[in-house]
Amino acid sequence: MDDNQGSAMDCGSRSTYKALQKRINAAGLWRIPGEPDGQRSHLLGAEPFCLSQAQAEQLDKLGEALLTFYKAFNDLYLKAHQAWVNSCLDIGKGDDLLRHAAMKYQRRALPGIIRPDILMTSDGFVITELDSVPGGFGHLDCLSAAYEDAGWELIGSKRGIRDGFAGMLRSSSAADEPVCAIVVSDESVDYLPEMTYIARELREVGLRAYTVRPKEVLFTEDGLFIEPGGERLRVDVLYRFFELFDLLNIPKAELFAYAAKKKQVVVTPPYKHFLEEKMLLAMLHSDVLRAYWLQALGQENYALLISTTAPTWIMDNRPVPPHAQISGFRWRGNPIRDWREIASATQKERALVLKPSGFSPLAWGARGVKVGHDMPEVEWAQAVEMALASFDNAPYVLQPFHDTALFGVNYFGESADDIREMSARVRLCPYYFVENDGAKLGGALATACPKNKKLIHGMADAVMVPCRVG
Repeated sequence: MDDNQGSAMDCGSRSTYKALQKRINAAGLWRIPGEPDGQRSHLLGAEPFCLSQAQAEQLDKLGEALLTFYKAFNDLYLKAHQAWVNSCLDIGKGDDLLRHAAMKYQRRALPGIIRPDILMTSDGFVITELDSVPGGFGHLDCLSAAYEDAGWELIGSKRGIRDGFAGMLRSSSAADEPVCAIVVSDESVDYLPEMTYIARELREVGLRAYTVRPKEVLFTEDGLFIEPGGERLRVDVLYRFFELFDLLNIPKAELFAYAAKKKQVVVTPPYKHFLEEKMLLAMLHSDVLRAYWLQALGQENYALLISTTAPTWIMDNRPVPPHAQISGFRWRGNPIRDWREIASATQKERALVLKPSGFSPLAWGARGVKVGHDMPEVEWAQAVEMALASFDNAPYVLQPFHDTALFGVNYFGESADDIREMSARVRLCPYYFVENDGAKLGGALATACPKNKKLIHGMADAVMVPCRVG
């Protein structure tokens, strides 16, 4: 089979297609093949993406390892073990945010959802980023429910995304029946449909959760309130679906922060800029911090994370002393002292990726990412200079480009009988929900893009499906 040829699959294809039609239409997230209105977000997989038992077990282990890493990084920053770490992470942040990040009321607070982006290579998993304000979990819940309706057994518990999110929100609050406001900013409005959907699903299991825009949240000296259906409810948990770099553009953002500081509401993820940077992976791979990580993470977690995360370097423009070198990086077999040396790389040598570290509107999705061997030498040299010039305001990081393995992925064309196969590169996004000091895997989303795409992300030509073990 190929992208232009359809064929019937097994007898479960028709029930799978119908379940997807039903769930996606009811959710109102996007148009499905054959529907006249709206726009399709991606292709529909004819079956969940299959992982081996060993891969599924590795995903389970990664949840606790990543939670331990977040805890250790939280301590590393707040206890100022290494001044240079804090100095790098504080670049470009306003004084108000820096003060808030260090406040005692949220000293132990961590993100409630942990989502790594994992490339599937011939050598195994490679984590290229960590996201603590992730989108996509509402969308994954809708897809997962459809495949479960069709009889598929998925990674994570049944309705693991919905129930994991509910458990995380409940555990964030001391209230027996908390009211939860999922606040979606104008800048994140593309995610409003899926957040509206997941709030509706949460209410189906008894959690009073509502998706609102910032301007819909009411502030009084007693706390934050919302008025769904005309009923005024005091908010116990505010799920922050907006980026910290956007705070100045978000109506009432300062009132959310004030209510959090007064302990009138729990805001999750917490106001901690240092946990939302791609520089975290550079710190993990730092030789200078190796002893700290071994002690804080333990040998097993450290080995797991080092073996599965992409080597990462900060594009620091400061001069390196003559007797020193950029730690851990080799260029043409030798150490270097100046990142400008990589500007003259050949196409083969440019198998490198530049990306904004975090505190920037370019730092999410595929925005701002520069793939070296996919651009002319002159443009690569300009990208290197741009990254170095940005260090004093919005740092960039550098990673090796990881060539992904190719998988045959089946998807629906225009009907249940029109099943095609794509030769695809695949990224996994497992979602771990933090509850009672543990990280539980709720489910994993596989995004499969055509093999000619260098960057893997959600697009109309991609297949997006939950994962199963087989």
